[in-house]
Amino acid sequence: MQTLTRKDLMSLEKYAEERPAFRARVMAHKRDRQVAIGAHATLYFEDRLTIQYQIQEMLRIEKIFEARDIEEELNAYNPLIPDGANWKATFMLEYEDVAERRTALARLSGVATRVYVRVADRPRVYALADEDMGRENDDKTSSVHFLRFDLTPELVAAARGGAMIACGIDHPAYQGETILMEAQRTALLADLA
Repeated sequence: MQTLTRKDLMSLEKYAEERPAFRARVMAHKRDRQVAIGAHATLYFEDRLTIQYQIQEMLRIEKIFEARDIEEELNAYNPLIPDGANWKATFMLEYEDVAERRTALARLSGVATRVYVRVADRPRVYALADEDMGRENDDKTSSVHFLRFDLTPELVAAARGGAMIACGIDHPAYQGETILMEAQRTALLADLA
């Protein structure tokens, strides 16, 4: 997928005008791009549109309008756009209760590297996690991680050919697997070249 440039972004003024309609479009688009794995883990698969929205929101919130600062945001977020041979996702561990979250994050150290995608009966593809930043320490993991799943041409062909796609976790403290529904499959297949 093509990365974003400044030309793809709206000015702050234009975004203020377009935001309600653009936000509604993105939220509808995101619906089929999220995969829950059990009660507390969710993968939010990113693409060009979701990242454009994230950048626009950051520019709006931080009131960024200088070219240099906009380029910094593009450089930070463009790596989250899939390149046609992978899926990229924001992985969130979601616990409403603060005490439960603290306990769970302590038990789940290393979980991000135990998240996988599976195409039919082929071997699992485990995530490459948080490549440009440390998101955990020896005591706990973060509640948010950035994952990349690199797919072989054979896996891409199998997925495009209608093979089942699943997402899962096989960490000692958290296991589960979710088979994608057709709408989710369709959304993720659009990311593959």
